[in-house]
Amino acid sequence: MIVVDHLTKRYSKTLAVDDLSFEVKPGVVTGFLGPNGSGKSTTMRIILGLDHATKGGATINGKSYHDLKSPLHEVGALLDAKAVHPGRTARNHLRALAASNKIKSARVDEVLEFAGISSVANKKVGGFSMGMSQRLGIAGALLGDPEVLLFDEPVNGLDPEGIKWIREFFQSLAKEGRTVFVSSHLMSEMAVSADQIIVIGRGKFITQGSVDDLTATVQGTVFVRASDPQRLTTALRAEQGVVQEINDNGLSVSGLTSDQVGEIAFGAGVVLHELTPQRASLEEVFMDLTADSVEYGSHPTGAA
Repeated sequence: MIVVDHLTKRYSKTLAVDDLSFEVKPGVVTGFLGPNGSGKSTTMRIILGLDHATKGGATINGKSYHDLKSPLHEVGALLDAKAVHPGRTARNHLRALAASNKIKSARVDEVLEFAGISSVANKKVGGFSMGMSQRLGIAGALLGDPEVLLFDEPVNGLDPEGIKWIREFFQSLAKEGRTVFVSSHLMSEMAVSADQIIVIGRGKFITQGSVDDLTATVQGTVFVRASDPQRLTTALRAEQGVVQEINDNGLSVSGLTSDQVGEIAFGAGVVLHELTPQRASLEEVFMDLTADSVEYGSHPTGAA
């Protein structure tokens, strides 16, 4: 388990993490979401002892990272896939990591095979693509067969097959009872691979819950097909509904529930052929939750 307890990190005048507290429990994949500059990477670095907290702290299974006697046996991490000496081969890079934590050299070939990069084990990592570097980083995280794993943007550079592979990999780790903590900016991927989501903004905790819990907090749209789409559109807009026309006489309606759409259609004498509520996506929920926490945002043309 990972526990972040009233964590605060200040760099000179910049408050990167602000009194942040949450728990990452074993047995589930936990996604870590937040806009750019929200403090995700800083939080992960502090968990792994790569940076020091100004106040508060973080523990892994009740201990700070610095107090772990054999860290690679307890924690595996991938924060920056390119942070590897470019002149080393993949195998030698992993051998050096293994030796630092008294891990048998045979384990190196096991993780190379698992990550699907055995064929390039003797090639220098400086020539690796981003996807190959990500696989090497995952192999390194697995060297000590740890119970706790942290990954920062692990699907960057992976092809669709690689993304599917890593998604199944995360789920298999969680089913084994391990703690899996994944930071990503890909909402669609987190929606299908994470069991729990933690959302932060400007270094502060915003919310935590399952994807279903979070998407239930934001009103979605209603898809409707009608005998007279134009008359229904007029009636819906008169009741403050926001209507977007789509193909096959279909309308996407926001601002009204499906019950309200049905009642308005009945009152307007319009026959409905389909009336389907559409739950908000994780991306829509994320945008709604972090609207006030975006460090850099665009404005509509002409806006001040």
